[in-house]
Amino acid sequence: MEGIFDKIRKDMKKGLEEGIAAVMQGANVVSVKMNELSGEGKRQYKMFNLHVKIKDQMNELGEIAYAALESGKSLDEDKKINTAYNKIKKIEWQLNKLTGGPKIKVAEPKKPAKKTVQKTTAMKGK
Repeated sequence: MEGIFDKIRKDMKKGLEEGIAAVMQGANVVSVKMNELSGEGKRQYKMFNLHVKIKDQMNELGEIAYAALESGKSLDEDKKINTAYNKIKKIEWQLNKLTGGPKIKVAEPKKPAKKTVQKTTAMKGK
């Protein structure tokens, strides 16, 4: 009888150890995936912030240009405009660096519309 109980005890211990190992392995996989998703979330958040900064700088650039035109100044001579422009370019560079480089859209050439030629039927002699 003790042999049967010892065998059952060993089998249960082995099954428990295998179950714990499987749970630990699953927890490790989940941990790795969570770290990956967390990193991607942080990257997306930084990209969003850079987009917002670009919009803010463009608004500021528009305000500066409007004020310069109202006062009768030339836009080429205004140093504030060049400074705002350079800030925008710097933020765009940071954004491109974060996204992995510029993504250039290649425009597909438009196909010309096919002209429809109406077929005229010749009237057979009457």
